[in-house]
Amino acid sequence: MAAVIMNEEQIRELIQGPGDVEWSYEMRRKCQEILPSLLLGPLQVSKSLETLQSLGVTHVVCIRDAKEAFSVRPRFPDHFQYMVLDVEDSEEQNLIRLFPAAKQFIENAITQGGRVLVHCNGGISLSPSFVVMYVMQHFNLSWEDALHLVQNRRYCISPNGGFLTQIKEYESIYKARNAVAAFPPQQRLVSVRRKRSDEDSEDEREDERKRVLMDQDDAMES
Repeated sequence: MAAVIMNEEQIRELIQGPGDVEWSYEMRRKCQEILPSLLLGPLQVSKSLETLQSLGVTHVVCIRDAKEAFSVRPRFPDHFQYMVLDVEDSEEQNLIRLFPAAKQFIENAITQGGRVLVHCNGGISLSPSFVVMYVMQHFNLSWEDALHLVQNRRYCISPNGGFLTQIKEYESIYKARNAVAAFPPQQRLVSVRRKRSDEDSEDEREDERKRVLMDQDDAMES
């Protein structure tokens, strides 16, 4: 799924989100719509079949620490498609390595007309980190803008320091990939050929230098 291209005003409106929402403490126990087909919330929402069906959920990304597996788990596999990610909720956990599979699952679901709930236990640090990375790449945003976009819809999110560092790192990773993808394949081929040609020329020059040195040695010996 290609990144969505918007002008500055559209980006500002998107990040700002709905301005008529008054956040209350109870809302952290519910899920919020981050995008029309993407919801973010806590475990509590995923435990209610009636709630999930009323929200139109078709796919669920269940993110959990391995020690939470007894409670944070797929509860309705006959009704929804699940993806389970066992992730350690610590600052050392590598999220960037796990993100591509989650991104692909979300994109496939949305492309099929589905609606995805991404949740962890509390919906505060772990699952929001994945959602921030997703909207960052989807809308070609900076990490700050992506964080604010999600935060303006679910006010209670607070990725831990390690996750926040990785969110920042992911911005440069996805932008570098975009830059490579935007480079015309023909030009890439020309650049590779030029590089090889330069390398060949360097090899030839090195061979020539070696021949000169050998000739000089031969002359001195004779």
